[in-house]
Amino acid sequence: MALRARALYDFRSENPGEISLREHEVLSLCSEQDIEGWLEGVNSRGDRGLFPASYVQVIRAPEPSPAGDSGPGVPARYANVPPGGFEPLPAVPPASFKPDAFQPLLQQPQQTAPPPSTFQPQCAGFPYGGAALQPAPQPLYGGGGYQASQGSDDDWDDEWDDSSTVADEPGVLGSGAYPDLDGSSSGVGAAGRYRLSTRSDLSLGSRGSSAPQHHLQHHPSGAKSSATVSRNLNRFSTFVKSGGEAFVLGEASGFVKDGDKLCVVLGPYGPEWQENPYPFQCTIDDPTKQTKFKGMKSYISYKLVPTHTQVPVHRRYKHFDWLYARLAEKFPVISVPHLPEKQATGRFEEDFISKRRKGLIWWMNHMASHPVLAQCDVFQHFLTCPSSTDEKAWKQGKRKAEKDEMVGANFFLTLSTPPAAALDLQEVESKIDGFKSFTKKMDDSALQLNHTANEFARKQVTGFKKEYQKVGQSFRGLSQAFELDQQAFSAGLNQAIAFTGDAYDAIGELFADQPRQDLDPVMDLLALYQGHLANFPDIIHVQKGALTKVKESRRHVEEGKMEVQKADGIQDRCNTISFATLAEIHHFHQIRVRDFKSQMQHFLQQQIIFFQKVTQKLEEALHKYDSV
Repeated sequence: MALRARALYDFRSENPGEISLREHEVLSLCSEQDIEGWLEGVNSRGDRGLFPASYVQVIRAPEPSPAGDSGPGVPARYANVPPGGFEPLPAVPPASFKPDAFQPLLQQPQQTAPPPSTFQPQCAGFPYGGAALQPAPQPLYGGGGYQASQGSDDDWDDEWDDSSTVADEPGVLGSGAYPDLDGSSSGVGAAGRYRLSTRSDLSLGSRGSSAPQHHLQHHPSGAKSSATVSRNLNRFSTFVKSGGEAFVLGEASGFVKDGDKLCVVLGPYGPEWQENPYPFQCTIDDPTKQTKFKGMKSYISYKLVPTHTQVPVHRRYKHFDWLYARLAEKFPVISVPHLPEKQATGRFEEDFISKRRKGLIWWMNHMASHPVLAQCDVFQHFLTCPSSTDEKAWKQGKRKAEKDEMVGANFFLTLSTPPAAALDLQEVESKIDGFKSFTKKMDDSALQLNHTANEFARKQVTGFKKEYQKVGQSFRGLSQAFELDQQAFSAGLNQAIAFTGDAYDAIGELFADQPRQDLDPVMDLLALYQGHLANFPDIIHVQKGALTKVKESRRHVEEGKMEVQKADGIQDRCNTISFATLAEIHHFHQIRVRDFKSQMQHFLQQQIIFFQKVTQKLEEALHKYDSV
């Protein structure tokens, strides 16, 4: 059977060898093997070429797994899962989730202890066995979904010799994320750490059970069971994957260093992130083509110079890609700016390198101006560790970041917020709904403006230039005709008309060059913000999920099925998520006003300069007629 894929988003080809896609279009794949994040196939119009692998979903026919296989949902990076593996639940897209689909699994008897050969990871933010191993779409730059590529546009090589990740390290899975049910934990806090836990006396059932638990049972001594807040059976919900559910239900437990607290404060407009006391900027310059393995491997290296160290470091795109993946995993309620898109062809062309560098500058500007991201250990490691001269220190920092325990549910333990009395849940819900409507409208407007600007730039580069040059050629033709009379007194007129033709040629060139001065920067900014806007549905979903749990707990209290103390604990933890979400929304609006003010000023200034150049050309042509 031929391999097929369905397009998840529209894609417009911009380079030779690429083909365009329409959303929901079914394509035939030439191979399932991606080429540095790109696939080759044939679209419904019969065009054959490359397109981004992250823009399509491969359509697979269900096939029975052979005996001893680790399961159909296990990606290649988890090839070290031992035989006998786990049996993941069927991947149900969040939008089409139906609880009935899980009834056969829920009717299975609970296991009190897992079989010896069963591999059951307990990753932070993934409370059900192997849920962490299920691939799920994430937001992409410019709308869509980010997926950590297995092959970036710079191949992985021996520089990344530490192939293990958190999931590969024995004894690391779930370390500090989920304590034993008796309240103990295998982790030992170092000096200067505080053991924080949101864990209540709610029984989770057997840790070894592969089926999700419907309800958490309260079992105080001598008391009968009471109703508790139910779990979300959709393991692929953002609320579950981010660890928001585990945190709100009181299951998170970990150790937080003194300096790792992320503070939300009350500003004049509501909750906001505490400012970075040591602000800095970082330049990205000197993109240079480098080679290794005696010229067999080529890549582009960028020089980064942070203002707070003034020590240059060199990074490749794959380093940026790795950093983005770490940050997106660590901060579920922070919008990590998306990187410029990859490209399968023309990676070493000057225009592409220049465009990528500009995109990375925007990315770096947003990273350095975020109060939380700018101070993050992994980001500081990225900016300050000279990997080319101290490879050991670079790899140690890389391993530390990949083994970070403060992710998923544990991330929320690091948040320090104002008193909960400062929040009104109805007001919070109203603000979140308002921001949700705002992001939808802004996304639609950004798409429209991007399309309009792109079309206008295309007309300037091709149509306007061609039309002005036609006018210039016609004026020169008239001048050549006048020269045939060979009258001395007409020579000045002939020269003036020829000069006018040259002036229109020059104006045509000005039109062709202008988009890179004004329209291209606007489209670069829109692309970056489309990436931010693609992040916020997931961020809002985490906060909405927390509010739902609060409402459910209140209902149980009114019905006399839950203790007020437990409901208050759920509300307090929901407030923590709400504070962080509102702080991130405030930061987004701050940088939006800053960026669009600056960019619109630049755009209009460049427009004025452009029309002044056009006027100057026309005035020069006019003065040629003064001496005729």
